[in-house]
Amino acid sequence: MNKAAQKEYAARRRQFMRMMGEGSIAILPASPERVRNRDVDYPYRVDSDFYYLSGFREPESVIVLMPGRDHGEFILFCREKDSEQEIWNGRRAGQEGAMADYGADDSFPISDIDDILPGLLEKCEKVYYAIGCDPEFDSHLLGWLKAIRRNVRSGARTPDEFVSLEHLLHDMRLFKSRYEVRQLQTAMDISVRAHKRAMRMCRPGMMEYEVEAELLYEFNRAGCGFAYPSIVGGGANGCILHYTNNRDELKDGDLLLIDAGAEYDCYAADITRTFPVNGRFSGEQKAVYEVVLEAQLAAIRATKPGAQWQDPHHMAVRTLADGISHLGILKGSADYLIETEKYRQLYMHRTGHWLGMDVHDVGDYKVGEEWRELEPGMVLTVEPGMYIAKDTPDVDERWWNIGIRIEDDVLVTNKGNKVLTHKMPKKVRDIEELMAE
Repeated sequence: MNKAAQKEYAARRRQFMRMMGEGSIAILPASPERVRNRDVDYPYRVDSDFYYLSGFREPESVIVLMPGRDHGEFILFCREKDSEQEIWNGRRAGQEGAMADYGADDSFPISDIDDILPGLLEKCEKVYYAIGCDPEFDSHLLGWLKAIRRNVRSGARTPDEFVSLEHLLHDMRLFKSRYEVRQLQTAMDISVRAHKRAMRMCRPGMMEYEVEAELLYEFNRAGCGFAYPSIVGGGANGCILHYTNNRDELKDGDLLLIDAGAEYDCYAADITRTFPVNGRFSGEQKAVYEVVLEAQLAAIRATKPGAQWQDPHHMAVRTLADGISHLGILKGSADYLIETEKYRQLYMHRTGHWLGMDVHDVGDYKVGEEWRELEPGMVLTVEPGMYIAKDTPDVDERWWNIGIRIEDDVLVTNKGNKVLTHKMPKKVRDIEELMAE
């Protein structure tokens, strides 16, 4: 880990421990390895909360934070160095690496946690822990508490209070530092290159998975994986919101909806573009596309400090309803379509979500009963769409199988916002010019 990263993770731990206060302890286990089938594991991806406070990627690890501890506040339990195991499964940091490279004040072998952690718990009044996220680790924690209780007559004392650490930690993660914005920007720039490549390569007769391969090529050549399984839906498949089969042939005259993003250093990009398979929008496709684009631009303008979370969504819905009414896709005024929620036949999801280390990132959308106010440092997606599936009631068939979503990633700034994915074309003319290259 480089010095800039070490400094960033140390600052996060200090901030979190300031909020915890002395006399408390936070315990965060790394996510367990998962079996894919038989003796094949899924590629390991560390838990986001764990990584956010440590930058450490190894499984079988546990972070312990103890504000005010005399012998060091950051303890990392992890696997010992083992030359034989490292031949088979890769290098390990070990205890020396945990301290030298990751800033741990103390590091112990994970095999010693049963002997050491009960003694640390005994000294604390309050425990910060995510109960219910890892049932196996929950049982270990309960076992340590029972072990302490057995020694009550000898002066041992169990903690008085358990607190869900997500309440503090996830609010921290909602506000991105400059370091985090740089990591996100890298993921987004890689994703833009991938989307552009897919647009250039797309031709009638290709299979959806062939286009997906072009995305993965750009992700992998930049040292990234995907932040989520890519959606590559042609024609009618573009009207399926979470379509990931990606197995059908792309046909002349159809649209292709791609929702895909790279993950760089555990930070996610999330971009959607919709474009014609043959490189030219038809009249109906262009008309619907322009409505969705107008809705997205209106929602982006509403994404600014002081606005509430719902404001961009309301702007998108109003603009979409106006367009649906004006084009005659559904009968009735925009007010009627909104009041009756009839517009939801064609637009059934929210206009965005938080973005960060998880593609649907952590953070409350409401504070009490009120929608959260947008503040500088928050990053969110803005992604209105319109999905006119075949046989949609009360819709003429000339509009059928037009599925369009346009999604960008937006940082709230002091003066307004910054579209972090602005390099990805989305105007009709720009898309057609790119595909003609």
